Amino acid sequence: MDIRPLSDTYSVTPQIEPEDIEAIKAAGFTTVICNRPDGEIPPELQADAMRGLVEGAGMAFVVNPVIGGALTQENVDAQRSAIDAASGPVLAYCASGNRSSIVWALANAGRKPTDELISAGAQYGYQVAQFRELIDRLAKG
Repeated sequence: MDIRPLSDTYSVTPQIEPEDIEAIKAAGFTTVICNRPDGEIPPELQADAMRGLVEGAGMAFVVNPVIGGALTQENVDAQRSAIDAASGPVLAYCASGNRSSIVWALANAGRKPTDELISAGAQYGYQVAQFRELIDRLAKG
């Protein structure tokens, strides 16, 4: 597991495994967001299986599947809601962390400067800069 902090309260990681759950809890995360659609992964890593493990460890689990190239406003709104509802630090995952980084940046449009949102993901090679115009548009309301 490779946890990559984008802010003090939000980190991303590539796909988590069942054996990662205790380390996620020990790292202080209170909410885990799954941004990976079930169709991309085997049954033992799909949302329902991971939900049981994450909730069993005492953390909240949110499913918000982001399909590559088909990110929706509903995804952005769901990510924002999950972040806002979290009682502590959030860990979001997808295949590489890129989609979780992008949807976080869009969910925080208007809350943080666009350059800060882009650079937070860029430090890990995530492709957030291509969404600059959309971040700016969302920030304006």
